[in-house]
Amino acid sequence: MVEGLHGKPDSGVGPARGVLSLARLTTLTVALLWGPAADATNADAVSMNVDVAVVFAVDFSSSIAPSIADLQREGHAAALTSPEIIRAISQNYLGCIGVAYFEWSSPGRSRTVLPWTRICGLEDAEAAAAVIRKRGDTGHIRRGRGGTSVSTAIDVGSLLLDEFPGNAMKKVIDISSNGENNDGLPVQPSRETAIAKGYTINAIAIPADDEATGRPLASYFARSVIGGSQAFVISPKGPRDYATALRRKLVTEVSLNIGAPATETSAMSTVIAE
Repeated sequence: MVEGLHGKPDSGVGPARGVLSLARLTTLTVALLWGPAADATNADAVSMNVDVAVVFAVDFSSSIAPSIADLQREGHAAALTSPEIIRAISQNYLGCIGVAYFEWSSPGRSRTVLPWTRICGLEDAEAAAAVIRKRGDTGHIRRGRGGTSVSTAIDVGSLLLDEFPGNAMKKVIDISSNGENNDGLPVQPSRETAIAKGYTINAIAIPADDEATGRPLASYFARSVIGGSQAFVISPKGPRDYATALRRKLVTEVSLNIGAPATETSAMSTVIAE
């Protein structure tokens, strides 16, 4: 059974800043992120202790067509339940990870799909994947979603990690996007703040079919977005490779015993932060 923190997520979330108590979420943050208020007791905090806490920050801006939305939604669900991920989780110290999944676009436009959930095996992973498949973006309604604010993705992801209701040896913001920051605040201050807290920012860059050879999206993310301990960006060579790239990326993120991300293969390229 999946251990979610607070029932069903709210339908709309605006980014907020600040570090609040791990033992008890403030009324404001609960209202913004999770819906009805609920207490987090000490027992809840202990039960959420994990090896790694990962926030999936998934682009659902107006540039995300149904085909890309399907790649992201199904790719994350499939990755969580893959044998490689389950094996990687089981080989860690506690044998559990914490996962949250939200969608973002412009400032003030983000939506929690999966609140903090503890995954300790295949049954937990399958339940979490079912939520992502059911509530994740389909890309069919794109009007009014706004632009691509990568700074918002980092800010909201950082807030969720601030509020993680337990202990984690590693905390990761995992961004999936098909574009550069073109809305909201600059990326650099958000990036530096998250890194200063000890968080790692990784990314999967979804290249456009007509991507310019001299300006790959992965290079932008490597230069301007990712950061922290062993940070990297991975880019699938094409839509069919997205699930493979995401699965390999997640294996690296949830494994405490792996020192570096997957090297380049015919299906994807990887760039490690300097």
